[in-house]
Amino acid sequence: MKWIGMFSAACTGMMLAVLFILWAFNDFEALGVGGHGLVALILGVVVTTGLGIGLMALVFHSDRSDHDEVVGH
Repeated sequence: MKWIGMFSAACTGMMLAVLFILWAFNDFEALGVGGHGLVALILGVVVTTGLGIGLMALVFHSDRSDHDEVVGH
């Protein structure tokens, strides 16, 4: 289960790095996004990425621990 936390942290870090690079080069002002919109954008990306990673981790855990087979029979 430790690898799930490490993978989640790495993916979240990468998404934040991409947002930071976009901010550094384009400065979201060209899109008409202010400070509050930038915070909402970052929180939305982090929460959505975390949710996706968490759900995929549950799918892999369920498959590897044979919970699916127990329920199916």
